[in-house]
Amino acid sequence: MNEIKDKSVQAFIDELASKSPTPGGGSAAAVMGAQAAALVSMVCNLTIGKPRYAEVEVEMQALLEKSEALRETLTSMIKADVDVFDRLMSTYGLPKDSNEEKATRSEAIQSALREATIVPLKCAHACAEAISLSRIAAEKGNAGVISDAGVAVMAAYGALKSAALNVYINAGGLKDRDFADAKLAELEAILNGADVAAEEVYQIVKAKL
Repeated sequence: MNEIKDKSVQAFIDELASKSPTPGGGSAAAVMGAQAAALVSMVCNLTIGKPRYAEVEVEMQALLEKSEALRETLTSMIKADVDVFDRLMSTYGLPKDSNEEKATRSEAIQSALREATIVPLKCAHACAEAISLSRIAAEKGNAGVISDAGVAVMAAYGALKSAALNVYINAGGLKDRDFADAKLAELEAILNGADVAAEEVYQIVKAKL
């Protein structure tokens, strides 16, 4: 089976709409985040080399390196989400006839839930970075494609909030509440101020249209 990232957009959308639980919301969040990073790269590529934007050439090149690295990271998270969800689902199918089997099954479920909490949390971190990068693109990028910086920040913010939902649902099933609470606190720190930051970038873009 081909990796999701290698499939057509139509194939991915069809799979999202199907009865299959994967790909699901976590993969969709990663796709949105990757699209945000890609749009930042687009703004950079259409700014670099333009005489009018010579003063920000170096900064745009640095931004492009960051956005491309982020795009690769988020693209890899599409499959990571599918893998961890499939692993979690497989643990629920483990035998539970004896006490020993029940204990083994419970341990496997909890281990998978820990990973299923970490994966979207990493996605949330990356999406928050995409919001930050989109601000630079909005402030200094080619005015002819500035609206794309606005789409980037909205995609990044939507991806961030979507990834957060996946952290919440998986952390909620964890018995290790110290671990769960630590991850939830980490998530809240990422989310803190993200709505304001995204709206600021949106307004920066809108003012230039």
